[in-house]
Amino acid sequence: MTKNYSCYPNQYPDSTGHFGDYGGSYIPPELQVEMDKITDAYLHICKTHKFIEELRSIRKHYQGRPTPVFHADRLSQLCGGAQIYLKREDLNHTGAHKLNHCMGEALLAKYLGKKKLIAETGAGQHGVALATAAAYFGIDCEIHMGEVDIVKEAPNVIRMKLLGATVVPVSFGLKTLKEAVDSAFQAYLKDPITSIYCIGSVVGPHPFPMMVRDFQAVVGIESREQFLDMTGELPDVVCACVGGGSNAMGMFSGFINDPVKLVGVEPGGRSLNLGDHAATAAFGKPGIIHGFKCYLLQDEKGEPAPVYSIASGLDYPGVGPEHSLMKDDGRISYEIANDIEALDGFYTLSRVEGIIPALESAHAVAYSMKLAKEMGHGSILINLSGRGDKDLDFVTETYGFNLDEAKKSLL
Repeated sequence: MTKNYSCYPNQYPDSTGHFGDYGGSYIPPELQVEMDKITDAYLHICKTHKFIEELRSIRKHYQGRPTPVFHADRLSQLCGGAQIYLKREDLNHTGAHKLNHCMGEALLAKYLGKKKLIAETGAGQHGVALATAAAYFGIDCEIHMGEVDIVKEAPNVIRMKLLGATVVPVSFGLKTLKEAVDSAFQAYLKDPITSIYCIGSVVGPHPFPMMVRDFQAVVGIESREQFLDMTGELPDVVCACVGGGSNAMGMFSGFINDPVKLVGVEPGGRSLNLGDHAATAAFGKPGIIHGFKCYLLQDEKGEPAPVYSIASGLDYPGVGPEHSLMKDDGRISYEIANDIEALDGFYTLSRVEGIIPALESAHAVAYSMKLAKEMGHGSILINLSGRGDKDLDFVTETYGFNLDEAKKSLL
């Protein structure tokens, strides 16, 4: 690491919402007016004692923060190398890291006097978290979700509806996360005055990559303090899965200026052929999607390419602009775990530690299991970004109850 990040995160983004060459706001002028209002309000409100204290109270008394760091001793023994630790975001209320920024976005909406929260969701965790936040604050909520993901993540659809949200099925294109974002944006464009689009990751036009990163930074702040308290030193490696990149950016922000290796794990899917994976930082090139510039998987025409992942929350053709900058800087390494490896992480952590991870998080677990063996010693801290309740039906009905059954079903 050669670059000095001592002023991080205040040095990113700049006043125009850019992280180096990435980010910004590429949206219609009428929508830009509303985005500017949101930006101004956030930059003012986020520094006020009232907002900070209310958010802290929500995190402590409603979300159950801080979530613990756990030494996965049996998993470490199984791998026979570095010691593996887990930041247990699966224990955050609603079962994933997503509530960290959803409560922040909903609190901002309350301060702005907004009447409706609109969002997309892939795996459903962002939708559940936003529906939860809407119920907490008494605000209407509308969640757009691809029909493919509605089938895969049925338990989360039920939770959203039970919490009072309107779930809008998205039936065009691949019927997954990208199309859900398209649909939610269109709904927001119809009424940007009384509604607010609560983006589910560190993506989209400024100020959302910044806001979501800031709200998720609590994960990295807690993790750093907890790991030092547990071990007396920093981890050698900090690892997190990356789709859009919110859980990773939140985790990494706590260690960005430390002598710690940061690894983002992208979905390798079925193969590394275009359309069979969603490894954006690894194989994308700069482009514009959903109002911002980032690394983007593109087809021969320069349009966003079809993507796939076993994990619904990772099948997005772009990645956050801050991740794009960190890739160019070399501060974060981006690696790949394919479907089989993710299933291995899913089954192994369940059997060995009694913790069922989300398929998204299982990508980071799988890569860390492999890395631990290669390292031989040292420590790895994984952001276990979500629990696997939402994936149980899909995994067991499609792949069975262990890796051998899964491999047979994939042949």
